[in-house]
Amino acid sequence: MNPTALHPVLRRALLWLGVTAVVAYCLAPFYWMLVSSLRRTSDIFDNSLFPARISFENYRAVLDPSENFTRALFNSLVVAGITTVCALLLATFTAYAMARLEFRFKRFVLTLIIATSMFPVVSIVVPLLKMFVGFGWINTYQAMIVPSLSFTLPLAVWNLTAFFRQMPDELEHAAMIDGCTRAQAFRRVIIPLAAPGIFTTAIITFIAAWNEFLIALSMTNKPDIQTAPVAISKFAGATQFETPFGSQMAAGVLVTVPLVVVVLLFQRRIVAGLTAGAAK
Repeated sequence: MNPTALHPVLRRALLWLGVTAVVAYCLAPFYWMLVSSLRRTSDIFDNSLFPARISFENYRAVLDPSENFTRALFNSLVVAGITTVCALLLATFTAYAMARLEFRFKRFVLTLIIATSMFPVVSIVVPLLKMFVGFGWINTYQAMIVPSLSFTLPLAVWNLTAFFRQMPDELEHAAMIDGCTRAQAFRRVIIPLAAPGIFTTAIITFIAAWNEFLIALSMTNKPDIQTAPVAISKFAGATQFETPFGSQMAAGVLVTVPLVVVVLLFQRRIVAGLTAGAAK
């Protein structure tokens, strides 16, 4: 082989080796969860890479009406969906104002917005619980949506502000010269161009709300209103000394599949939102 061609080939091989290692490291837990969910209860502690005999008994146990897991999936969808919609509506207008308007302490306001999402959830659960008991919100959707919104909204504002800043002011100016008002320019020009960024923010917000556990666990004590992560944590075995690992793995697969499907279906939009600007 030509020595001059060895270096690019070696570099490409090392690149693919690194990518493969990272992907394998990230997907290994999910693969093991899938394999464990397909094992029989008697084989749950088998360490082989493939199940000795594929069994769907864990999925049948999870989807049994007595477990009420389908209701938990529906609750997660409601909470995550409403949280995402509310966060996007508020964050879009807020981020546009932060990107376009000039006012004093603007940087401080942005810093304060992102700082609010850094508070540990465990530090505010007790105050929220006390407040929601007074409101009569325990075992309601809003008791989970409002706290989740307080953490997802700052992230959405921060992401969209950075995206709107990439969009040149001339876009609105040109639209207003053509007869649009500022609001019409925002609705007809800026929003369509910002769609990739908004869509990406929606996916990130939805995943964060879908995976939320501590708030949902603290604000609910009725099975009919619990979300999927809470329902998984409360799976019980046949006896008090048994941990239903197989059922928990199967439930984990069912909870993960919707997120994987959404990402696979809209991966191009997600990549466009992470990399594209308005002037491309």
